[in-house]
Amino acid sequence: MKIHSPFRTALVATLGVGLGILLINGVQTLSTIILYIGTALFLSLGLDPLVTFLERRGLPRWAAVLVTILAVLSVFAAVVLIVVPVLVDQVSQLVEQISPLVQDGPGTISSFRTWMTETFPNLAVDDVFAYINEWMAKDEWQNTVAGWTESIGQGVLVVGGAVLAGGFGAFIVLILTIYMTASTPSLKRAVYQLVPASKRERFIDIADQITDSVGHYVMGQVSLGVINGILSMVYLSIINAPFTAVLAVVAFFFSLIPLVGTLTGSTIIVLACLLPGVGSPATALAAAIYYLIYMQVEAYFIAPRIMSRAVAVPGAVVVIAALAGGSLLGLLGALIAIPVAASVLIIYRQVLIPRMNER
Repeated sequence: MKIHSPFRTALVATLGVGLGILLINGVQTLSTIILYIGTALFLSLGLDPLVTFLERRGLPRWAAVLVTILAVLSVFAAVVLIVVPVLVDQVSQLVEQISPLVQDGPGTISSFRTWMTETFPNLAVDDVFAYINEWMAKDEWQNTVAGWTESIGQGVLVVGGAVLAGGFGAFIVLILTIYMTASTPSLKRAVYQLVPASKRERFIDIADQITDSVGHYVMGQVSLGVINGILSMVYLSIINAPFTAVLAVVAFFFSLIPLVGTLTGSTIIVLACLLPGVGSPATALAAAIYYLIYMQVEAYFIAPRIMSRAVAVPGAVVVIAALAGGSLLGLLGALIAIPVAASVLIIYRQVLIPRMNER
């Protein structure tokens, strides 16, 4: 290859590299916004089948979107109203248990020392307290307390900032979801116009299959979560499990995670039934037996019927997609990875394979 103008070639190459770096930095800077848009698009595709169902029943598009959004927000509010009072009640019980120790004042240490002596008769309690008193008398104690105080303060600020950022992000995603759900047909038409007319019909067919598959997958996964949550509420109430409402919500949310969600949520629920003072081994055993049976019923009877309209994805692809999505975007990536894998399979089966067969 002859280079007639080395300066011009170097300049063009430098500009190309600079433009590439600029694009990469731009994507990194806008990564949060891109994540919001992707999440809203995913949710809007999941709500689209319900909106379409209401449209077929005679509702206009705006009314169907309004009813769907209100229904989703009502369910979310109901979950919050179920969980928050229970958490407040448990925190109140914890405060009631700790308050007597704090109110004892100077007698707290002596009471604790007496309790240790009675509980651990073979322990050299006097040596333990002598070591603690000696350590507290040194300067390291002051530095340690200062370090703890600083760490706690920084932790509070970090958690507060994360809560505010999460609330703001959830609000942005909600607004984008409402907009995208309401304007899904117009957005599709705008994308379809970018495809050459000779290939537009085929592109529309494949795109509709992909969006329908994603929507049916999301609605199916949510349906599995609702079924698991309701049945868990009923059964855990029957066996007098602790924190029934909270555990039912745990079952619902973990069922949204593909492949391993139900198993993970069931394990957490069984362990919660073993908590001392509120649970028992018999309750945990009853919960374990129930969830073993439920997972088989869900895998072989419930899930195949609910997911029949979504694209079937092989188990190995599900595992790889979930791991890759989780590594890139965390829990959200694991949730989105399965529909993305289904979309890739549609393109593979209906575009790549036919082209290879024609050659």
